[in-house]
Amino acid sequence: MNEAKFGPAGNAESFTAAGYKKSEDAPAWLAAMGLTAFEYQCGRGVRCGEETAQRIGAAAAQHGIQMSIHAPYFINLSSEEHERMEKNIGYVLDTARLAVPLGAVRMVVHCGGQGKLTRERAMRNSHENVRQILRALDEAHLTGCTVCLETMGKKSVLGSAEEVAELVAADDRLLPCIDFGHLNCRTGGGMSTRADAAQLFDLLENTIGIERTRQMHAHFSHIEYNDKGEVRHLTFADTVYGPDFLPVAQEAAARGYAPTFICESAGTQAEDAVAMQRLFRQQEGGTA
Repeated sequence: MNEAKFGPAGNAESFTAAGYKKSEDAPAWLAAMGLTAFEYQCGRGVRCGEETAQRIGAAAAQHGIQMSIHAPYFINLSSEEHERMEKNIGYVLDTARLAVPLGAVRMVVHCGGQGKLTRERAMRNSHENVRQILRALDEAHLTGCTVCLETMGKKSVLGSAEEVAELVAADDRLLPCIDFGHLNCRTGGGMSTRADAAQLFDLLENTIGIERTRQMHAHFSHIEYNDKGEVRHLTFADTVYGPDFLPVAQEAAARGYAPTFICESAGTQAEDAVAMQRLFRQQEGGTA
């Protein structure tokens, strides 16, 4: 992975507006836009059949689209209930099985709510849940898709930059999924400048090393927030909440990073991914 990759999470509104109905048509459509990544969404459950996944995966390979996959939202890594822990493992294994025919190389996994637990106990549970998940993937011989733990947008949920860095640092096989919009929400606008991006990248480099930071998975979108954190995803037409991608692009390009940037805008994720890619390439070209 020598250069940053860009693409959408799921299909944009313009994809269906153009008359497309099947995700297997998405790779060709995205490649025609100049994009190089696509994140298949299983947030509400793993429901894609193997034959369909094979067709999507074949099209992605043909058109040079790097596939990733988002595991179900139901996962709660901070839980210590045995039944919930078993379900966590099941959701991840189901996602990993689908990742094979899709050709997905990365799997995004949410952290979990703190609930009535102390933050310390919730983190201890998360470490144990992650260990069990990795063990289950090993035993099932489903190790071809890197687990990427995501930073979260609500303050009541585990998933600050520090918490994700700590969890990922525990095993070299993990990568962070840095959601810049989520971090902006949970910090009340604290991901709005190049200095903010530099501070985040310094934290990651000092915790998980430069190489893993360089190839991080990343989500990006403008997101409305309140005092509790994330409210709803917006598009790049929003000029109120942000965050702005330019400072992130400037700092990441200056450091020679090559992340996979997945755009999660509300309906315009493909078009906004193109805008992100253009900005990033400009910074790489020395116009920062």
